[in-house]
Amino acid sequence: MGVVAVQSFKNIISTYLGFFIGAINTLFLYTEFLSDEYYGMVSYMLSLAYVIMPIMSLGMHNTLVKFYSSFKTRVSLHSFLTLMIFLPILIIIPLLIVTYFGYDFIAGLLSKKNEIIKDYLWHTFFIAIALAYFEVFFAWAKVQMETVVGNFMKEVFHRVGAMVLLFLLHYKFIDVEQFMLGLVVVYVLRMLVMKLYAFSVKFPIITFSKLNNLGAILKYSFLIIIAGSVATVLLDVDKVMLGHYVDIREVAYYSVAVFIATVIAVPQRSMHQLLMPLSAKYLNDRDFSSLSDLYKRSSISLLVVGGLIFLLIVLNINELYYIIPKEFSNGLFVVFLISISKLYDSALGSNNAILFNSDYYRVVLVLGVFLVILMVLLNMVFIPLLGINGAGLATFLAIFMYNSVKLYFVYRKFKLFPFSRASLNVLLLIFISVLLFYFWEFPFHPFINIGLKSLVVSMVYLFVVYRFNFSEDITLVITRYIKGK
Repeated sequence: MGVVAVQSFKNIISTYLGFFIGAINTLFLYTEFLSDEYYGMVSYMLSLAYVIMPIMSLGMHNTLVKFYSSFKTRVSLHSFLTLMIFLPILIIIPLLIVTYFGYDFIAGLLSKKNEIIKDYLWHTFFIAIALAYFEVFFAWAKVQMETVVGNFMKEVFHRVGAMVLLFLLHYKFIDVEQFMLGLVVVYVLRMLVMKLYAFSVKFPIITFSKLNNLGAILKYSFLIIIAGSVATVLLDVDKVMLGHYVDIREVAYYSVAVFIATVIAVPQRSMHQLLMPLSAKYLNDRDFSSLSDLYKRSSISLLVVGGLIFLLIVLNINELYYIIPKEFSNGLFVVFLISISKLYDSALGSNNAILFNSDYYRVVLVLGVFLVILMVLLNMVFIPLLGINGAGLATFLAIFMYNSVKLYFVYRKFKLFPFSRASLNVLLLIFISVLLFYFWEFPFHPFINIGLKSLVVSMVYLFVVYRFNFSEDITLVITRYIKGK
């Protein structure tokens, strides 16, 4: 866990910096500087781009991580990397042609409920291309065990760009149309910067030699388009479907609620950048002892950290909604549901990394197809009945079932299980903390109340975690911090 711990710590810093900037954008700038209609449109546009991004990339970012360590000669490795660069173009060009000639039909289909959507289809398309190639270039650096710069670009760059654009809009240096176009430019610039860095880490040598395992690579790539996009679809397909059932403003309210809850996933996202290549290496080397250790340690560490963030969100959510415009408080129930589902995600540790990089990745495909269908059906049932709360409930149910099946499958096939008595102790600590602190309020300004309660909760929680040594890695970090003082 040494390499994981060092780079994960740096990644957590940049990820939380990104989320801090994103929180300012999401909770204050978008809500004040942009109309609810256009805020909803931005949320819808980005969500649709993330949903179609895996198709644009043809799964190359996952394929690169899985197969990179299996190539033992320079010629075969360069040929493989060349394939990773050029293969997405084979799908992007046909999609570009279809979109050009079928623009009116596609735009009309998507904008039945909200006319504003049809004006920004090309924006969505080019953002999706930028997202796809960004992931490919990030994976390029990731397999060299260089994740810090890529994670900074992934979490911070576009949020700073959006913040700059929001201030330019507010002070009337640009209008709303230029703002929407500026978002596209930000994502394209992010992709280009990531490309320059990735090629500085390992410069590509374009080689078109035949690969012996080309069939396996292509098969995996086409299958992983669906399997590897499940997590992305889970977070974004609900927003896309909301655009078909409710007013576009409701998408903005839902997006704020989801953003708040998604903060729980920050440590997992940071550690995931290294869990993927490490799990792939252990599986390729058949080192199941190290794989099991990585699975257990990542699970308990992420559960402890995710549990603390869960508490800070749930225990302060009422105060937070006093700060932002009143209508956004409609997403309170969504925050609770998505927070629980993200905590479950965190508790699975390297589960996804094991499945994606094993010979059972086809199972992830089957589960992914099942989950997407289930997600769509649940949203079709619950959104008309409950609005954004229905979308939150559908997401919660789908994620809970999906994670439970993945947990069982890894245990069944690898005899690996991430949980222990310490996991139960952490869950009990979280439950007791909610009972003790949820109804405890300070009589001050919401900002002060959030700060005071967060300080008290964090001190109590971390003391118990440290005192009873729930996680060796967390205890080690706290011990180093104390001695450093």
